[in-house]
Amino acid sequence: MRIRKYELFPVPPRWLFLRVETQEGLVGWGEPVLEGRVETMVAAVRELMEKYVLKLDVSRIEDVWQVLYRGGFYRGGAISMSALAGIDQALWDLKGKALGVPVYELLGGPCRERVRVYRWIGGDEPGEVAEEAEAQVRRGFTALKMNVAGKLELLPKASRIQVIVSRIAEVREAVGDDVDIAIDFHGRVSAALAPRLVRALEPLSPLFYEEPLLPPLVPRLERLKALTTVPLAFGERLYSRWDFRPFLEAGVLDVAQPDLSHAGGISECRRIATLAETYGAVVAFHCPLGPIALAACIQVAAAVPNFLIQETSLGIHYNEGVELTDYLTNPEVFALHEGFVLLPEGPGLGINVDERAVRSASSTSLDWKNPIWRDRDGSLLEW
Repeated sequence: MRIRKYELFPVPPRWLFLRVETQEGLVGWGEPVLEGRVETMVAAVRELMEKYVLKLDVSRIEDVWQVLYRGGFYRGGAISMSALAGIDQALWDLKGKALGVPVYELLGGPCRERVRVYRWIGGDEPGEVAEEAEAQVRRGFTALKMNVAGKLELLPKASRIQVIVSRIAEVREAVGDDVDIAIDFHGRVSAALAPRLVRALEPLSPLFYEEPLLPPLVPRLERLKALTTVPLAFGERLYSRWDFRPFLEAGVLDVAQPDLSHAGGISECRRIATLAETYGAVVAFHCPLGPIALAACIQVAAAVPNFLIQETSLGIHYNEGVELTDYLTNPEVFALHEGFVLLPEGPGLGINVDERAVRSASSTSLDWKNPIWRDRDGSLLEW
C-alpha cells in the first residue's frame, strides 16, 4: 500500500490536519499539530512525506515509524515527533480501513467497553468557574479539569494563595465529592511556590496535579512527591518512551500524559503506556486538540489496561467560534454516556471527517500563538 497524494489543512482554532490517499483510493487522516508553530509543522510533515513516506509501503507501519525516527541523525523533540505523530495516526487510520476494523482491534482488541472522559472548565481567572462546573456535571461529565490560576508571580502574597484555594474549594462544594476535579498547574507555578499550593489544595481531594512543575526539575519533583498523596501527572512536553523513563524510574510520575499528536502518534504512545505499566503508573492521554487526535486517543485508550481517563477539548477556551465536532459528519461518535464515550465501531479511527468543512475552514485559518504573559515589573511569566 503506497501513498499517491497527501494534503495539509491548517484549520481554526489552532489545528493542522493531514489527509493521505493511497493508490487504491483509501483515505486516512492524522493531526500533526504543534500549537503556535503551524508553518514549521507543515514544513516538517512535507519533508518527511516527500523524502520517505511516499517511497515506502505504508501498510508496514512499524517500519515506516522506525525510518522516520531513526532515518535521521538527529532524533526526538517537539517538531520531529509531532510530525511523525500525525503521519503515524493517518497510517493506522488507513490500516484499519483497509482491513475493515477499528484501530483498537489491531492493538490486541479492547479491554474496556467505554472510555471515561473529562472536560475543561477554565480557572485562569476567578469568573464563574463553579457555575461552569455545575453546568458540565448536568451535561453528564463525572470529571472536570481546571487551571490552578492565571498569571502567577514567583512567590505571590498569602492573600493570592487564599484566593486560589477558595476558588477551587467553591468548585468542590458545587459539584460534591462524587465528581473528580483535576488541577492543572500548567508548569506556570514556580518551584518555590509549588509545595505551598500542593499542601493547601490536598484537602480538596484532587484527582491529580497536572504539571505541578516543569519536567526537567526532577530533584524538585522528588521533594514535591514526598509532600502529598495526590498523584502527580505530566508528560505533554515529553515526546518518547526515552523521555518518560527517567521520571518513571524516579517514582515521581503517577499519571503519564503523552500526547498522541506530539509523542510519536499511536505507535509510540502505546509503547509509553506499556512502559508506564511496568512502573505501576497509569495513563491519561493529553489532548486539548481536534477530532482526529481525540479519535486516536480513544482507540489507544480502548486497548491499554492501565488507562485512567481521557481529556477532551469539547468547549475548551481555545475553541472560539468552532468545535471539534464541526469537522465531522458523525459527531455522535463523541457523544457522552454517563461520563463515558462508547468505543467507535467504524474502521480505522472511527470518525468520518467532513472534507468540505475542513477545506472551507482551511481557507480562513487563524495563526494562533501562545499568549505572552508578563509580571508587574515587566519580566516574563510562564503561560
